[in-house]
This record gives sequence, C-alpha cells and structure tokens, in this order.
Amino acid sequence: MLKSDLDPTITKIPLQKVLVCLKRVLDYNVRVRVNPDGSGVMLDGAKMSINPFDEIALEEALRIKERGQVNEIIVVSLGTSDCQQQLRTGLAMGADRAILINTAHPLEPLTAARVIKALVDRESPDLVILGKQSIDDDNNQTGQMLAALWDRPQATFVSELVINDGVVTATREVDAGLEVIEVELPAVVTTDLRLNEPRYVKLPDIMKAKRKTLDVIPLEELTTKTQQQFTIHKVEAPSTRQQGTIVNDVSELVRTLRDKGLI
Repeated sequence: MLKSDLDPTITKIPLQKVLVCLKRVLDYNVRVRVNPDGSGVMLDGAKMSINPFDEIALEEALRIKERGQVNEIIVVSLGTSDCQQQLRTGLAMGADRAILINTAHPLEPLTAARVIKALVDRESPDLVILGKQSIDDDNNQTGQMLAALWDRPQATFVSELVINDGVVTATREVDAGLEVIEVELPAVVTTDLRLNEPRYVKLPDIMKAKRKTLDVIPLEELTTKTQQQFTIHKVEAPSTRQQGTIVNDVSELVRTLRDKGLI
C-alpha cells in the first residue's frame, strides 16, 4: 500500500509549480517615522524585510514540497532591484527560483494583481500563495483581485491547509470562528498568522541561494495598465497618546467625561 493511501495530506499526483508572492516592506520591529514633508514613511537607511504574511505563505509552500506534493516553488516580487534581497532570502529558505518584476513606481493592489496574473499566464502554476495583506498598506485586496482576474477559486485568511488529489481543503479564520472550505486547483490562497511559523535561514542556505536563478522582467513586459487611481496627499503620524485619568467612582467618571465633552 502506498503512503499516499494512508496519509490524506499527501496528494497522489504532485503539483508542478507553486507561485509565492513576496513583498518588500519595512521590518515590523522598526519604529515607523513619517517624512518631514508628509510625503510618506521614512525608508532611507531603514531595515527592510519580507512581509510577515508572505513569509508564512512561503513557509507553507516549502512544507508542501517537503511532503512531496509539488515539484517547483517560484518566488516573485514587484519593485526595484532592492527587492532582490528579499528574493534571495526566499531562495535561501528553499524556493527553487525567483522572479523580480522590475519597476520604480509603487503599485496599487489592482495593478499588482494584473502583473501577477500576466506572470501566471506565463508560468501556469497550480497554486498561488500570498499573504492576506501587507503590513505597510494593509489593503487585503491583491489575492482576491488576482483570483477574480484569473477566474479561479480562492481561499483567504487560511490558518490550515491540506492538498489532496487536486483539491485544497482550507480552514479560514472568520468573524464567527473557523470555516472549512474546499476549492479545486488551480487556486489562490492567502495566509493568516496561525498557519505556521517560518523557519530560520541558515548560512549554508544563504550561500547556496546565490547560485539559484533570479530572473528580472521589466514591468512593461507584462502590463501597460500602471496608472495610479489614488493619490496620497499627506501622511501624518498618529497624535501622541494623552495621559489617562484615575477616578474613584462612577460619579467622578461621569463628571470627568462630561468635562472633556465626551458625553
């Protein structure tokens, strides 16, 4: 009897490709500062990392491959040449090859989804995995837009993932608790925090990653629809949190709230 007959998490026919999207963002441990002119967040000299949700997506793809369920993992990033650093990290974690869609302009979710869709048409992956959102813009839109453009099913906010015979069984985190759905491959999956814990990158793996393939494709080669639909006029830091007030009883609480004009 084959192991795949005993273990439902092992598909009998391995997938050919899994495409994982990695976004370069300000490291979550770095204190966010706004440019003096209010034009955006200060990035000069700041530590940049893979978006944490995307790192979880890559870790899940690697675990799928370690179970013998996929032949190749491709990581892709959209941005400047600086994104090669995050792609190399993805290769060091275990991805087989990387693709940089080179552009100097920030991309809105719809444009990013169109670019990824054009790459999907080239690579024909069986599964696309990306984080449910990025920690810089927090839009939570790209995965859903990609699924719509690709006309394929989607499983979002996934905290548990099982692949078997061309079907993805996903446990989703929703407001009411957990929801289990099944979608047929090819499909789009967006990952939540509780799906896994990404592995640490070891020095030998970093050295091996330098020999792996990293292709650079100009954005214009995949799409010409790059016009921005939204304009950011000004970015402001949140106001300083005011010191709290200690009250002794309910009547004092009501009086304090009234004095502050809150009731």
